[in-house]
Amino acid sequence: MIALVALGVVGSITTARMFLSSSAPPAPATGQQIASANGPKPAMRRTASGKFVKATEPRLDPTLDLDLLRQNEQIKYAGNARNIFVAGSEPIEVVKKSPVVDPGPVGPPPTPPPPPINLKFFGFASKTGEPKKIFLSSGEDIFIASEGDIVNRRYRVLRISPAAVDIEDVLNNNRQSIPLTQG
Repeated sequence: MIALVALGVVGSITTARMFLSSSAPPAPATGQQIASANGPKPAMRRTASGKFVKATEPRLDPTLDLDLLRQNEQIKYAGNARNIFVAGSEPIEVVKKSPVVDPGPVGPPPTPPPPPINLKFFGFASKTGEPKKIFLSSGEDIFIASEGDIVNRRYRVLRISPAAVDIEDVLNNNRQSIPLTQG
């Protein structure tokens, strides 16, 4: 019974030490402690980041090597005219231009023609003593107008004749004669 009590006391003390020692951070090992713990090793040195490397490895020297910089400055980038910012782009072929004869003075580009008037003249009506009226269509819309009227908030009827009607596009200042459509 005494042996069991003594064993329980030793176990509780060991358990308590284990929990108390794990809360404190372990002391960092030095290079000599590592070498002595694992037996004799080749010369080791500690880098700036704290890692151990073999002393036989070349040491990274943080000083500026001016000779190496001068060698790199002499290199000229010739390139191959490829767009380095687009993956898989093909090299651009340089086209040599032949001498060009001067075409003369270059002016502003010509203005595009105004859009056509999309009205159809399909009939007219006239009563004695009243002005002539015409029937115009634009798609499914039908308009009845006389000379001087504005149709579809854009077109002014200028002159009505038996075979055609003259219409002006007031937005583009475009005049067009629309013939009478049969059928």
